[in-house]
Amino acid sequence: MIPGNFLHNRRIWLVIALLVFATGGFVFLTRDKPVDFSADVKPILNKKCITCHGGVKAKAGFSVLFREEAMAPTESGKPAILPGDPDHSELIRRITNKDPEERMPYQHEPLSKDEIDIFRRWIKQGAKWGDHWAYLPVKQEPVPELQDAWCKNDIDKYILRKLKEQELQPSARADKATLLRRVSLDLIGMYPKDEIARKFMNSNDSNAYEVLVDSLLASPHYGERWAAMWLDLARYADTKGYEADGGRTIWPYRDWVIKAYNEDKPYDQFIKEQIAGDLFPYPTDDNYIATAFSRNSMTNDEGGTNNEEFRTSAVVDRVNTTWESMMGTTFACVQCHSHPYDPFHHDEYYKFLAYFNNTRDEDVPGEYPLLRQLTDSMKNEVVRVINWVKKNAGDEEAKRVDLFLRTYQPAINSTTADSIEKATIYGNNSDLGLMKNGSARLRNVNLQNSNQLVWHYHSSKKGGVVKFRLDGRQGPVFATTNILPGDHSTFGAVSYPLQSGTHDIYIEYQNPSIPDKSQDFALDFDWISFNREFPGKGLPGYEEQQNRYWSLVTANVAGIPVMIENPASMRRTTHVFTRGNWRSKGKEVEPAVPAALGFAMPKDAPKNRLGLAMWLTDERHPLVSRTMVNRLWEQVFGTGIVETLEDMGTQGIPPTHRELLDHLAYTFVHDKKWSVKKMLKEMVMSATYQQDSKLTEELKRKDFFNKFYARGPRVRLSSEQLRDQALCISGALSNKMYGEGVMPWQPEGIWLSPYNGAKWVSSKGEDQYRRAVYTYWKRTAAYPSLISFDGALRVVCTARRIRTNTPLQALVTLNDSAFVDLAGHFARRMMQDSTQGPAIQIAKGYELMLYKPMPKARLPIFLDLYNKALEEYKGRKDRTSAAMFVVANALLNLDEVVTKN
Repeated sequence: MIPGNFLHNRRIWLVIALLVFATGGFVFLTRDKPVDFSADVKPILNKKCITCHGGVKAKAGFSVLFREEAMAPTESGKPAILPGDPDHSELIRRITNKDPEERMPYQHEPLSKDEIDIFRRWIKQGAKWGDHWAYLPVKQEPVPELQDAWCKNDIDKYILRKLKEQELQPSARADKATLLRRVSLDLIGMYPKDEIARKFMNSNDSNAYEVLVDSLLASPHYGERWAAMWLDLARYADTKGYEADGGRTIWPYRDWVIKAYNEDKPYDQFIKEQIAGDLFPYPTDDNYIATAFSRNSMTNDEGGTNNEEFRTSAVVDRVNTTWESMMGTTFACVQCHSHPYDPFHHDEYYKFLAYFNNTRDEDVPGEYPLLRQLTDSMKNEVVRVINWVKKNAGDEEAKRVDLFLRTYQPAINSTTADSIEKATIYGNNSDLGLMKNGSARLRNVNLQNSNQLVWHYHSSKKGGVVKFRLDGRQGPVFATTNILPGDHSTFGAVSYPLQSGTHDIYIEYQNPSIPDKSQDFALDFDWISFNREFPGKGLPGYEEQQNRYWSLVTANVAGIPVMIENPASMRRTTHVFTRGNWRSKGKEVEPAVPAALGFAMPKDAPKNRLGLAMWLTDERHPLVSRTMVNRLWEQVFGTGIVETLEDMGTQGIPPTHRELLDHLAYTFVHDKKWSVKKMLKEMVMSATYQQDSKLTEELKRKDFFNKFYARGPRVRLSSEQLRDQALCISGALSNKMYGEGVMPWQPEGIWLSPYNGAKWVSSKGEDQYRRAVYTYWKRTAAYPSLISFDGALRVVCTARRIRTNTPLQALVTLNDSAFVDLAGHFARRMMQDSTQGPAIQIAKGYELMLYKPMPKARLPIFLDLYNKALEEYKGRKDRTSAAMFVVANALLNLDEVVTKN
């Protein structure tokens, strides 16, 4: 028999042994646990080390931005990190040193014991590097195996798994009225047609909500709502920007975006056309218009500026916009140095820039190249001309003629002239002006197979002769033309013997009728094209087609700025800018994409923007699909899965549901074939989206910002939604689509345009009640009420609007004349049935806004407001209307009206 005290002692020793094992074993297991570079090491490097040892600085020759740099010898001649040997690694010695002059981080708080332990274990385990999650391939994620009646689709399974981890339960489904308003505002940015709303509210069918969603996705207003989001990214505006901020005809691009969303153009095609539509084998007008995405960059018309400087600035803007809008990455800082936090080298910025550097635009006021906005009858004439040329001169000649008729390209801008005598570049850097006996040079002009020039010039004096010489002021004259008399602008065509080779061309103006001492500029021109005569001379029908061709050339029509690539003879080289200075050019680089994204260009991709578009839309691309589904999620749920839409890099906020994000990105490409409508439908059909948005005490305590989605989205409406909702509720909304920007009411004095005297002229009739997406957008004086509610200025790409709440917002919706006017319309709508009393009319107004009866406690408050206003307006003939206006104005400002609940 075993003594009791032995058993007692044995139990004590057993407990002690278990405690020792538990603590020691835990430490042992912790120390042997593999260190995740991206999750454990990289955050410490970014926060504590990289400001001195990264892309901008590499003190002591040590950088921790790239593995090859971190493991390379430092200024001491030895590496700071010895994989597998923390005890002899200089990094460990420095971060554990007690001497403040030796210890790192220098003159900052020392690393914690846990941080030092992470570094030590990481080095001992081989100092393995790791790629940031966003730069890894998008893989098909296994959907959580959850069997729960709450789940309506795969989204809900990911959400529910996370909720269970947080010991949270999803909220109940929102009521029908809330869902109707919520999904309508999200999908079309406004209220649906009355018959669609009534059908949903009165239906008991279990599929009624899906029918509603499908109806909204099919609405033409869907494209308007989602275009508003994209126009922020595309920095769309109706003006050029900078100090003069003159007008720009670019609204056809906005219309193209609306139509693209309405037809559910696959997102990969949507990108390809905007990046490289002009490089398609047979580009349509729409393909060209799509490339205005890049031409939305600003143009500086200020006199005395350097056109090349601002051309370069525009190209840089296109690079940054492409990365931020399509790849959710802060690439802009790589212009000056390697990225401080992410694995992008300085020269990779310029390799990428090389794709955009070879386009014809040169920051000229005329904004060439332009796609000419020919009328339908003119387009039919173009087709007749091109068909004739194709039949009689071949496909290549037909392409050349077609390009020139639609764009006047390829042409040389006169502002590139040099060796100027008795001449100047004037007109805000737009034209070359020549005096009597003036001359200037155009350098390196390709005249191979050229026998005709076409130019656009202006003459202010009678007579005059222009001679074109080869390779010198006294060189041989190869073309001469008499200038038409009179003060006018015109197109001129000058034929000459067939030329060959590349030459400097000297343009010389003579006019005996002008006094020798005259300092007047008698002739100026903005562009000139050394081309070929209309082909097919001598063939039947030639005269008729040539006349038709010239009539089209000289037609005076507006144009929209588009992208067109330089011909081979005008190709630009691209150099690295030392520290980002465009004047300090380093080594020459060829077009290429960053290596960090892990996959090369498709094999058949050309080294131009078309090849770049192929790379962007390659299914292997880790960022493009993630960025778009994250952006759609943010628009629907209020916050992105990655909150920092503009930055998925290591400095961005980590995703709340990384597996869900990758699942959505993968299915977006592979299952939904890049269909935005299908992706949005999956999101709004989820039980997650359909939850009630009430904030309980438990949720306030555990998930105040709704990062785990235990309730429905509750956010203030966007500036566009607020205006469009007020238009719908008031009954004043115009359903007119497309066309030039309109000018709804705004106060006097917002616009000050000393350069051109442009004024805001309030639109009349239904144009003043059109949707916000059609509002004329001036960069230096954007529409005030939209800006008050965080609308983007669109000077640069805006990937995410930050919602703010300021007193100014309440002042706008209560006092801005546009909203006051709409409140008047709303009051009249409430009072349409004059047989009803004010109580019924007010209750009806509330239901028009929110599709649900007014709470009983609310009605007396608004009835009291009505009666007080009635008393205030005693003596006025329209006192009842005025009193109801006061109520309407207050109703439109209710929290539940300005918020998506």
